[in-house]
Amino acid sequence: MTSQPWLVVVDAQRIFADPASEWCAPRFAETLGPIRALVDEHAGRVVQTRWVPPHVRHGSWVAYLERFPFADREQHDPVFDLVDEIAELRLPHTVTEPTFGKWGERLHDVVGADAHLVLAGVATDCCVLSTALAAADAGCTVEVAAAACAGSSDEAHERALAAMELYAPQVTIRR
Repeated sequence: MTSQPWLVVVDAQRIFADPASEWCAPRFAETLGPIRALVDEHAGRVVQTRWVPPHVRHGSWVAYLERFPFADREQHDPVFDLVDEIAELRLPHTVTEPTFGKWGERLHDVVGADAHLVLAGVATDCCVLSTALAAADAGCTVEVAAAACAGSSDEAHERALAAMELYAPQVTIRR
């Protein structure tokens, strides 16, 4: 039996919200209301995550950051800050990782083994997808709150949701 669910708000950061950013998720602003409702629903069982570039560029990250040089900044650059609407919620836990997928030791330490996770945030087709699959592989039960997620495009969002649906019953989509 899985535990009470934890909400994981994936990467609600300026770099994904700013319309001038190459990584803007066009429907980012539309996720804020559903995310707030989920935060209320999960009262204290909420983790927010942040993506930052790796301290040391290595392996495939070298080519990746050459392709996206605007994201090759110091980890404390304000572009990686949470958007004000999420930061003002003062969520109890923050996990910062230099990886797209946020499932790992730090998130595990907060939510525990075999946790029940509800995912929200951006981008559905990158960090949400990577987090969902890694968490499911680790034994977590994963729900993806579709209305609280935004992709790099509507088409990419839907394709990512469809891909995650293939992992049922470990991953389910809440529409």
